[in-house]
Amino acid sequence: MPRWLPRAIVLALALYSVFLLGNWAFHQLVGLLVNILLAFFLALAIEPAVGRMAARGMRRGLATFIVFFAVLIFSVGFVVLLGSMLAGQIVDMVENFPKYIDSVINWINQTFGTDLSRVEVQDSVLSSDWLQKYVQNSASGVLDVSATVLGGLFRLLTIFLFSFYFAADGPRLRRALCSVLPPARQAEVLRAWEIAVDKTGGYLYSRGLMALISGVAHFVLFEILDVPYAPALAVWVGLVSQFIPTIGTYLAGALPMLLAFTVNPWYALWVLGFVVIYQQFENYLLQPKLTSKTVDIHPAVAFGSVIAGTALLGVVGALIAIPAVATLQAFLGAYVKRYDVTDDPRVHGHRRYGEAVVARLQKALHHKREKEQEEENARSRPEDS
Repeated sequence: MPRWLPRAIVLALALYSVFLLGNWAFHQLVGLLVNILLAFFLALAIEPAVGRMAARGMRRGLATFIVFFAVLIFSVGFVVLLGSMLAGQIVDMVENFPKYIDSVINWINQTFGTDLSRVEVQDSVLSSDWLQKYVQNSASGVLDVSATVLGGLFRLLTIFLFSFYFAADGPRLRRALCSVLPPARQAEVLRAWEIAVDKTGGYLYSRGLMALISGVAHFVLFEILDVPYAPALAVWVGLVSQFIPTIGTYLAGALPMLLAFTVNPWYALWVLGFVVIYQQFENYLLQPKLTSKTVDIHPAVAFGSVIAGTALLGVVGALIAIPAVATLQAFLGAYVKRYDVTDDPRVHGHRRYGEAVVARLQKALHHKREKEQEEENARSRPEDS
């Protein structure tokens, strides 16, 4: 046996053990790493506001606390308002539930010629096996729901703490990062940091402005239809439709449709039609104008980035996918050399191609007329002689 073989075997086993240990540690800490990533993007989002306050002489820690306190007050107020709205509406629906059952049973009896009664339907439902199993499962799942809520609150607190430290100690963090890099790399890191702040802040600014416009538009509709809790529903639609990518609009429209249905079933169709029409208006007119200077990425790239982020990190990936891709695109744009585009019709699309075809036809007709004119001149010359 060669002398180097035992050492090679021991080294290979050691490297494999280190790999297994690192893989286990990564899977154990992946939740913490995701929380830190989300906290970092949240700190980038509030960096412009904190920077403006710090530029006016306020300490960064106090400025960060004021921004987070404002966000906390707004979030708690929104949750309380939405919770009171849902609680009141659920009470109303429970009180009016017998009326809804009677109307549905009357419609079934008149349409299909049956002879159903509400008492029989209630007895059959209450004595069914699936209802008893559902109640038992719900009772046993109370502890699971409580643990999930407590875990979510702890995760939210962790994200806010890390984000607070990232925002309050932003300059110190940048100095610590740049101290281990050569000067050329320091300039690149600071440039990437600045681009990330601009793109993340611009993304949230544009989304907030679109949420305001969406909320006002839906508030007008809810007031016209006399849907209950119109202000809270408008805030719900504005926030959920903008800050949950891709499917947020349709998730936000489900709750107003339900409440509109309790007023008049046709109102639910009006709400659905308005949601679909407003979504097209937002996608093709409003969003391109608002995001052209902040998050200038193609809609297909944005959609693909959201899908990729969701596949990698779930909801967190969907939230940070667009600003992350916009930051990467803006950073790499300085290293991509661009050239003037040729006037080839195949480059400019069907309109330019159609114009080129028309020009060719006009040129061919012009040559044909010149040729016919030359032939006429040739025939007229012997007659003149």
